Amino acid sequence: MIKIINSEKFFYSKREINSPDVSQTVREIIEDVKARGDAAVFEYEKKFDGVNLTSLEVTEGEKEKALASVSKDLLKILERAAKNIHDFHSKQVRNGFAFSNSEGVILGQRVIPLERVGLYVPGGTAAYPSTVLMNAIPAKIAGCEEIFIATPPEVKPEIIAAAHVAGVNKIFKMGGAQAVAAFAYGTESVKRVDKIVGPGNIFVAEAKRQVFGQVAIDMIAGPSEILIIADEKNNPAFIAADMLAQAEHDKLASAMLITDSKIFAEKVSAEIERQIKSLPRHEIARSSIDNNGAIILIEDLNQAAGLANKIAPEHLEICVENSFEFLTAGKIRNAGSVFLGSYSPEALGDYYAGPNHTLPTMGTARFSSPLSVDDFVKKSQYIFYTPQAFQKAASDIEIFAKSEGLDAHANSASIRKE
Repeated sequence: MIKIINSEKFFYSKREINSPDVSQTVREIIEDVKARGDAAVFEYEKKFDGVNLTSLEVTEGEKEKALASVSKDLLKILERAAKNIHDFHSKQVRNGFAFSNSEGVILGQRVIPLERVGLYVPGGTAAYPSTVLMNAIPAKIAGCEEIFIATPPEVKPEIIAAAHVAGVNKIFKMGGAQAVAAFAYGTESVKRVDKIVGPGNIFVAEAKRQVFGQVAIDMIAGPSEILIIADEKNNPAFIAADMLAQAEHDKLASAMLITDSKIFAEKVSAEIERQIKSLPRHEIARSSIDNNGAIILIEDLNQAAGLANKIAPEHLEICVENSFEFLTAGKIRNAGSVFLGSYSPEALGDYYAGPNHTLPTMGTARFSSPLSVDDFVKKSQYIFYTPQAFQKAASDIEIFAKSEGLDAHANSASIRKE
């Protein structure tokens, strides 16, 4: 049963997702894939997924068969969701700039798409076509030339359908740390990518951590989490359903509620117990709720913003009157994505509304942001001075360089002086 506690007794501990054993295992896998390429990936897929592969890439025939097996209704829903995601992310596009701050000087910045990106899409007990859309569409808008997907073998038709809708170039049948290694270093079948994005289990997260620097990554994602701020005017069944929607992800997932009403807290707790029994993934949800769930009682909802900022949740639902005012006047600063009002559940953001669902977890919303078009571009600066413009700056550069003890720098300026 979920814990109901007073705010002064609440302490939010960041969950550790790493371990020395996991780190060592991942390190060995990465080195092996780096050395042996496809052969190593084939062996790990046999070992971890029980699948004998002779090739990694999903063929055109496999794609056609998968698309034919997906319902037309789901395809239409994927297309509608893709349009919403495209419309939102297209507002994020940045353009370069150029300006002159004096005669004979041109300064500028270019925004350049990454050439090739790898998207990790989890498999296992569930299919995640939403992850495909949320990762691939911003990359497409950014202008990436090649977009690859890695997902565990026995690729689910829904994944292939979403990749088709989003315009993915290639899908590879590989999961876990071996997939991250293949993207980072390349194999006979897989071209090395410039950036790896997307969620995964502890082995995927650790592999991304270890290959960072060889390639870029989006973030080190931890278990998913939701924090809800709600007053007693809400329907407790709604709030309980939203908490369970998060809890069914993973035994390590976290679902929390902040409220100023003990009666409402007890109603939500009772609703959780009623609803959890009918969930197919009730064992996962049960473990999450019992071990990582909490209902936090506060005296005044005005205290909620400060507590929310300390937690810095991945998802934050604000289910109070005047939720927009609460967001701004309440000074909410730290949250990956915010859901306002009683009819904006987190699932709306997971699948359909348009804002990205790849979000900072484990308190990292204090300093990081949701996945966006910005993740798939890089910036480059340029400088142009005419000879006349440089003469005006040369002495300043020379003196500045000498103040740092870098005489060769100073000389590169003085040698150009008239």
